[in-house]
Amino acid sequence: MISLSPFKEFGLLGINRRNASYILPRNPRRLYPLVDDKLKTKELLGANRLPVPELYFSIAHNFESNYLRELKFLKQFVIKPARGSGGKGILVIIDKNELGWVRIGRELLSASDLEYHISNILAGLYSLGGLPDKVIIEYRVRSHLSLRPVAFQGVPDIRIILYRGIPVMSMLRFPTKESGGKANLHEGAIGVGVDMLKGITLNGVYHDKLIERHPDTRIPISGIQIPFWDLILNEAAKIFDVFKLGYMGIDFVVDQALGPLILELNARPGLNIQLANGAGLLPRLNAVDALGSSVENMSFSRRVELAREITKCA
Repeated sequence: MISLSPFKEFGLLGINRRNASYILPRNPRRLYPLVDDKLKTKELLGANRLPVPELYFSIAHNFESNYLRELKFLKQFVIKPARGSGGKGILVIIDKNELGWVRIGRELLSASDLEYHISNILAGLYSLGGLPDKVIIEYRVRSHLSLRPVAFQGVPDIRIILYRGIPVMSMLRFPTKESGGKANLHEGAIGVGVDMLKGITLNGVYHDKLIERHPDTRIPISGIQIPFWDLILNEAAKIFDVFKLGYMGIDFVVDQALGPLILELNARPGLNIQLANGAGLLPRLNAVDALGSSVENMSFSRRVELAREITKCA
């Protein structure tokens, strides 16, 4: 029999307890469409003056053939499914020449290639439950210079777990050659823990193994200061006042020109963030609950202050 004492000692949160004790009671099902549909998420964030990558246009049906004419005027952009998950279906275009569009990895794509990919998204190939989907065409983020040397090709993102409006844990996800430039752990990206007080990276995990250097760039992954850390915490705390989900994951990127931008929200965030930080979520979640029922009514700035206090004690 496997002993559970190490899990209890480090306060690791398991998937069953996450679902039963935090997601089900804190995330009303009626609110899921606001985060499962990235178009709705983007619109709601923008309406509340929260920063998101600019939406160029969206596509709802295959017969909207004019989108190919519009794409011809775009040199850099991102194509993504509105209801995709796990980074699937995302296509990042980094350049355009007389032969077509260039994606990350320098692969050349024709107009027919883009049309085929868009058709697959609309058919629901990448959507939750395989249902028909919509296509988002948006601004391509350029990674902040301080993060660019470590990552392989793509843009690192910052995952924050927000519980009852308080940021309790974070990790920085670095793309790798294996992940195809995507900051997705299931496709081979690296998860790096973050000091919540300072916004400085710790050691990380790669395929559930502890590492100290990026496997492709060989640059140390610890000791990196995340730009605009205080602003990121404040923006994360504000999101609770808009979406009212008690337990969620928030994904940020830091653009070189625009600063922090919110990529998406997740009502069922994964638990690998604990491995990246070498710490369990339970002590921090318990500390939030110990604050009582009034915490959701506090200002976002006060909730950020409480996040720092909780981190010191965890």
